[in-house]
Amino acid sequence: MALLTPLLAFLYHLPQVYKWLLKPYYVASLFMSVAFLLIRKTPGICEHLSTQREDGNPCDFDWREVEILMFLSAIVMMKNRRAITVEQHVGNIILFSKVANVILFFRLDIRMGLLYLTFCIVFLMTCKPPLYMGPEYIKYFSDKTIDDELERDNRVTWIVEFFANWSPECQSFAAVYADLSLKYNCAGLKFGKVDIGRYGDVSKKYKVSTSPLSKQLPSLLLFQGGKEVMRRPQVDKKCRAVSWSFTEENIIREFNLNELYQKSKKLNKSKGDWSDKLNESQFPPLHEEEEPEVDAQGEETETKKDK
Repeated sequence: MALLTPLLAFLYHLPQVYKWLLKPYYVASLFMSVAFLLIRKTPGICEHLSTQREDGNPCDFDWREVEILMFLSAIVMMKNRRAITVEQHVGNIILFSKVANVILFFRLDIRMGLLYLTFCIVFLMTCKPPLYMGPEYIKYFSDKTIDDELERDNRVTWIVEFFANWSPECQSFAAVYADLSLKYNCAGLKFGKVDIGRYGDVSKKYKVSTSPLSKQLPSLLLFQGGKEVMRRPQVDKKCRAVSWSFTEENIIREFNLNELYQKSKKLNKSKGDWSDKLNESQFPPLHEEEEPEVDAQGEETETKKDK
């Protein structure tokens, strides 16, 4: 059952995964993930490799290489149990495949290991995973606008994501957060984001650490009346985040989004009623009964003048 669930989830999202795999970042990552497999199995290359197999076949895995690959599979399965989105599943597979390739290449030939490790470092520094570019109802804050927006209308509830572009967890969560904004955004409930990797002062003011060791990225903060009401993940006394899964179901339950949305709809309706009353006071309707009297009086006046 543990293997069947992720397999079904992968098949369900296969069209979306196919689009991601066509992007240059994922194409290059997939080639790097299977680099050792290609070299070990490609005729004309594998004959020149060393092997510890008893039959001396250099074009097949030896027992130690099989052991490393099996250990990799176990780690990927454990990590993917906590993965939220398909991007995280694919990201975990690519990450640990590269780690296994580094170990296998160093074991095969230290020169090949150094060459592959250099490629990985250059790729990490020059290529970034593609950012989410789908539809969303999210306002992006800067260090100069966040306070003004949160305090502008005390009736508006804000859910703000504190993120950093370099964080893989934030990149994976982007699609989930965008989907929530499409479902729950309205006049009284709004969604925002602020890049604390770029605006360090905001990070300090709202006490969200950008350190990877703190595991506070991403962080969701709920503001009502311009003041923080709650946040996830929570932070312990050592300034470390309490483990929390950023699934759509958890966010809806913990932040009580359904109830907040219903209250916000009432606020939206009251704003509409108020604007209607304002329009009525500025432009009072004409009474139909008065028009004939004005016309009649005008005709009588003209008749008297003619006489």
